[in-house]
Amino acid sequence: MAQDRLIVYVDGFNLYHGMHDRWRCAFLWLDLETLARDLRPRSSLERVKYFTAPVLDEPDALSRQSSYIAALKASSGGLIEVTQGRYQRKTMTCRACGHSYRRYEEKETDVNIATALVSDAAFGRMDSALVVSADSDLVPAVKAAKAASPGLFIAAAFPPKRFSAELKALMPNSLHIGSNKIKQSQLADSVQLGGKTWTRPAKWALPNNS
Repeated sequence: MAQDRLIVYVDGFNLYHGMHDRWRCAFLWLDLETLARDLRPRSSLERVKYFTAPVLDEPDALSRQSSYIAALKASSGGLIEVTQGRYQRKTMTCRACGHSYRRYEEKETDVNIATALVSDAAFGRMDSALVVSADSDLVPAVKAAKAASPGLFIAAAFPPKRFSAELKALMPNSLHIGSNKIKQSQLADSVQLGGKTWTRPAKWALPNNS
């Protein structure tokens, strides 16, 4: 019997903020391939599709993000596929005091996840799918993927501090990613490939009691 083919779709924005709410900057140097294998160990991992967007107007944060993405790719042997959306600046005005301030909104990530999920289901590229997100905007895409591939197993893996009742109702096998799985799925502090080295940012250092 052929082994179950698995594709994992990671909502980088949702995962980052869930982890940041739980641990601040610790554990952000996350090995997505190891985590994916740990979440569904009996499946054959075909691909981890990571959806994110370049940070705007924060050069240090952008540098950390770029190093992380490069380390992910270097460590995965081609299993990690990164799709970039974009951030959009918006000028907001406080109704109470009239003060103007800038706000950033991530664009295209949910659409990019939806497009990939439905396409992969329609073309039979997988037998199982895990969606690492608690974004209920993905409900229509999950329904479309199920319709395109009726035999498809699909579940959400909710990031820390994140949950969607709508996704859980649609995918009853959904689960929360436990703290131990996050802590045990860390990249090496230094990742090397082709003479280049990417190192865990000092701001993302592991706590002493980890």
